[in-house]
Amino acid sequence: MTVITRFAPSPTGTLHVGNIRAALHNWMFARAQGGRFVLRIDDTDAERSEERFVAGIRADLAWLGLEADAQVRQSERFALYQARFDALVAAGRIYPAYETAQELDLKRKILLGRGLPPVYDRAALTLSDAERAALDAAGVRPHWRFKLDHDAAITWDDLIRGPQAFDPRTMSDPVIRRADGSWLYMLPSAIDDADLGITHVVRGEDHVSNTALQLQMFAAMGVAPPRFAHEALLTGAEGKLSKRLGSLGVAHFREAGIEPQAVIALLARIGTSDPVEPLVDPAPLIAAFDFARFGRAPARFDEAELAQVNARIVHQLDHAAVAERLPEGMGAAEWAAVRPNLTQVAEAADWWHVIEGPITAPAMDEDARAYLTQAARHAETIDWAGDPWHALTGALKDATGRKGKALFLPLRQALTGRDHGPDMAALLPLIGRDRAIARLSAAASA
Repeated sequence: MTVITRFAPSPTGTLHVGNIRAALHNWMFARAQGGRFVLRIDDTDAERSEERFVAGIRADLAWLGLEADAQVRQSERFALYQARFDALVAAGRIYPAYETAQELDLKRKILLGRGLPPVYDRAALTLSDAERAALDAAGVRPHWRFKLDHDAAITWDDLIRGPQAFDPRTMSDPVIRRADGSWLYMLPSAIDDADLGITHVVRGEDHVSNTALQLQMFAAMGVAPPRFAHEALLTGAEGKLSKRLGSLGVAHFREAGIEPQAVIALLARIGTSDPVEPLVDPAPLIAAFDFARFGRAPARFDEAELAQVNARIVHQLDHAAVAERLPEGMGAAEWAAVRPNLTQVAEAADWWHVIEGPITAPAMDEDARAYLTQAARHAETIDWAGDPWHALTGALKDATGRKGKALFLPLRQALTGRDHGPDMAALLPLIGRDRAIARLSAAASA
């Protein structure tokens, strides 16, 4: 069996971190099994779906490196849905219902007031042919419900949650089509999963009850259902479900200087028993992907942890991977020198400015100025072709007896204008002899 997974976003907005996690896990499982990953755009809601969001979803997945093996759009598959719909109507598994939204809401309130679950009473099934004809003649257009089989227990072995069981008698027959003929999520999704040969569906645990309903739809269509894995929902760093998570997406991550590899490294592992690892290449993450490692407790998403992972990712990126985002003229040597000090690639521009200058050194006291005067003289005599930093500090240590912070800090401040930063042994050759002497002299006379 070829494993086929799918990610099925609705283009009514941008992807958020929860969507991205679902897409990632479907993609990872397909890749781990040598299978296929399908992007299905669920654009049946014509009023709310927008092409800019379709383009945005594709661009976001491309930025993350989640390449789909096939793409389909529900808006191009209405003929298929109609054919399945007609067959299920003929089989008595879909029926028209004529209650208004207000009438249904009143029924729910009455049941809740009596302490009963708000389950639809199937009143539409008691209508006679004559009553339905009269409603049709009066211009009342029905919505359509899928009739659950109350005698068929709903069970499945969830790949994350384990054995699941639902009693269909405690569930309302779901509305699958509106009175205006437009489709709701349930039936088209099941039809697509069957038609596209989807073997596994990875989605959030908020879809568990949907799965129970859709399993009966698969049975009614006479097709084998996919295997399902319902993962715990993400929570914010404070440990509660957070609306903020719904606003965190690729645009936010890019603006914050987050690398796609960092997003993948974190989302691949949070909620599992495996540690988060800052891996640039997702291959090890894919190879280790296992639903048995997923827990049922809410998965904690922390932007501070993402930033930490991002810094460790940046420290591994070679020059070729970032060259287009670096200042003009910043080569591999400069990148290698400053990379260990970065938390995001954009910060390299600050250190390029330190290398190229001009810089402003802090004000020095009389003792430091005298020391820097000596440093400038020694800088003129050392061998700059080798290791100028250690040559300079070695000469100054012998000449002044200074060591530790007293030896190094005034030099760093004069040469970079900063108290800390990249290894000066790597940075000083990039600053170069002439600029270094000029900066030491300037700080000594300021």
